[in-house]
Amino acid sequence: MKLHLCAIGRLRKGPEKALIDDYLDRAGKTGRALGLGPCTVSEAEAKRGGGMAEEADLLARMIPDGAKLVCLDERGKLLSSPQLADQLGAWRDEGIRDTAFVIGGADGIDPTLRARADLSISFGKMVWPHMLARVMLSEQIYRATTILAGSPYHRV
Repeated sequence: MKLHLCAIGRLRKGPEKALIDDYLDRAGKTGRALGLGPCTVSEAEAKRGGGMAEEADLLARMIPDGAKLVCLDERGKLLSSPQLADQLGAWRDEGIRDTAFVIGGADGIDPTLRARADLSISFGKMVWPHMLARVMLSEQIYRATTILAGSPYHRV
């Protein structure tokens, strides 16, 4: 199952990009034998001033047809790392070809796109900068592959 990280905003060079690249590279290497990955990153910037609706349109174009949609949203479920790994493993085992993780802009994800989500997840009640949310998501994708592989990376 291919994984897609779809986000509003462009990430330039810097420590966040280095961390994301590292975690997604590791996830690709670990996940390959498990039928997970690679994880690609797609980015877009709203330029017409259309707000969340324009961002939702841009994000929707990044999501492959038939993909499971996971929205990062402050109202989403609080999952443990093993629960996320189990969900990804279940979708893979069902024969799902793609899973898209979506991170919206500063105002979040438009309700119409959120309503399409197969799963909405939250990193807690705190607000995180979008670039850090990408790092955290990338690490959790890597962690999910290590959990499914039985690696000691994740310790309870």
